[in-house]
Amino acid sequence: MAEERRLVARSGDKLDLMLWRDAGLGPSELTRVLDANPGLADLGPILPLGTIVTVPATADANATRVRPLIQLWD
Repeated sequence: MAEERRLVARSGDKLDLMLWRDAGLGPSELTRVLDANPGLADLGPILPLGTIVTVPATADANATRVRPLIQLWD
């Protein structure tokens, strides 16, 4: 089981960008992260600099890091 992580917002960060960049998580994890951080959604779309976001532990850390294959040409 993966452990809980804490991410710190940089200037101009949006939650989905920060989750992708720092934790490799996609949009399907937004609800889980928002549930773990009461009041985070009230801060608006752009997080204030230095906002700490808790990413709760997952049962399988590797499952969230798998990215789909995108094939541009046949």
